[in-house]
Amino acid sequence: MRFPFSPLQFVLVLFLLIFLLTFIQLHLISLSFEKLGLSPAGALLLLLGCLLGSAINLPLFSIRSQPPPEVIQTPFGLLRPPLLPFTGKTIIAVNVGGGLIPVLFSLHLINRLDLPMLPLALGTAIVAGIAYALSRPIPGIGIGMPMLVAPLAAAVVGIVLGGDNPAPLAYICGTLGVLIGADLLRLKDLPALGAPIASIGGAGTFDGIFMTGVLAVLLA
Repeated sequence: MRFPFSPLQFVLVLFLLIFLLTFIQLHLISLSFEKLGLSPAGALLLLLGCLLGSAINLPLFSIRSQPPPEVIQTPFGLLRPPLLPFTGKTIIAVNVGGGLIPVLFSLHLINRLDLPMLPLALGTAIVAGIAYALSRPIPGIGIGMPMLVAPLAAAVVGIVLGGDNPAPLAYICGTLGVLIGADLLRLKDLPALGAPIASIGGAGTFDGIFMTGVLAVLLA
């Protein structure tokens, strides 16, 4: 059976598909930020900030940890293989793109829109509880959680509790809820994991906390 495309044509078609998929993803992300009141230029600036900031981890402190009994490698979801050798300590850091920038933007939304505190606190607590219940410690790596759980929970919270501002409430509750439930409340589990570094919000730019906020806004 003869292959219908030449190698060059196949490469060109594959490149075009990747380009289109990337463009669609970036357009959806930009659209979600525009729903939060940002201009296209502001949305692009925030997107680039999260993208570039995802490579920056700001160390906060270190804790003693045990060697991992078994390291599970997986390329999917919120998990990433460790980049540093295990030295008996786990460095606790905050990721700029996945943690610091989303938190600062959430605080900006709260201040600009003057959102009521009760729905915000209740929605964040709901998402945090779900994130904590469904996140799992992974030896040698950190904390993992199913990708779509937090966005769906945040979207429902935004629709039910958001009133006239479902998208901002979904974004805020999604980002802060995952930070609290899957990161901060799981700090106690880190000494037994043997991970060389545990980064708050450091699952990567297009998953974890960042993607939770984006998808939650699109669904709300």
